[in-house]
Amino acid sequence: MALLNDLLNLNLSDSTEKVIAEYIWIGGSGMDLRSKARTLPGPVSDPHKLPKWNYDGSSTGQAPGQDSEVILYPQAIFKDPFRRGNNILVMCDAYTPAGEPIPTNKRHDAAKIFSHHDVVAEEPWYGIEQEYTLLQKEVKWPIGWPVGGYPAPQGPYYCGIGADKAFGRDVVDSHYKACLYAGINISGINGEVMPGQWEFQVGPSIGISAGDELWVARYIMERITEIAGVVLSFDPKPIQGDWNGAGAHTNYSTKSMRNDGGFDIIKKAIDKLGLRHKEHIAAYGEGNERRLTGRHETADINTFLWGVANRGASIRVGRDTEKEGKGYFEDRRPASNMDPYVVTAMIAETTLLWKPT
Repeated sequence: MALLNDLLNLNLSDSTEKVIAEYIWIGGSGMDLRSKARTLPGPVSDPHKLPKWNYDGSSTGQAPGQDSEVILYPQAIFKDPFRRGNNILVMCDAYTPAGEPIPTNKRHDAAKIFSHHDVVAEEPWYGIEQEYTLLQKEVKWPIGWPVGGYPAPQGPYYCGIGADKAFGRDVVDSHYKACLYAGINISGINGEVMPGQWEFQVGPSIGISAGDELWVARYIMERITEIAGVVLSFDPKPIQGDWNGAGAHTNYSTKSMRNDGGFDIIKKAIDKLGLRHKEHIAAYGEGNERRLTGRHETADINTFLWGVANRGASIRVGRDTEKEGKGYFEDRRPASNMDPYVVTAMIAETTLLWKPT
């Protein structure tokens, strides 16, 4: 084991200019992250200077076997916390050999919205609160829970400490540091209401980078749980009954909302979101109806309401924003398994580009 660790921790820059690039992409389910590595002749900091690469789309549910080649376009570079040194993680999106985005490539359409001049001018900021659950590998039951049984009811676990309240902190802290090392704008972590459930926050990030950073943060968490021997779940309601679900609350502001008089802009944006509630819900994650029940700090999936400091609302405005007359709001509807490219672009499109008829 010691020799294996020595080899894993070799510093390549002592002996070679070459670096390892781990290309990351999203598979056919829309939630399965995939990755593979290649050697580059030297360090690279601009994703557009990286070579395109291909993979077998028939093995990821993204292409038929008789025409299985899918092309990866590098889009964002992060430092690799696993290999370290000059090695990198590369977030990619996927195209046909003819250069068409494949159907599961949600980044392509998001990038179009975020490059629209009206959106660029408003500098949309996002902060995404990613909730997730850590499961025991053998039984797919939350860590810290008795197998086949239940812990004491919710109450002491939220931001809790102690061996009977906080389960998996080593995974959570490793992930926090690894994300900061990678260059992800991770802004915090906390234990959630259901034991075995945690949250990390990514942001504030501008435009398309919010999606890139959240996906790479998810990738890093998948890798860490692989090492730790626990299973990562983004199910919006992993345990039925009187237990909180898992969401990905999305905080949002534009330049106009952050400036004086911004509260009026916020109210107009929320009105527009209300008019398109059904379309947003349809795009906010699979199985979200199991979570958005009107209980456990959610609004009912069929109801749109907003309020100041109201955790049972679809959209929550903070007390500070109300007091200062400017700031941001929080869309509490997205599920933990949402695609951040879809959600962030849709919020920008509805609030900045869409004109209600």
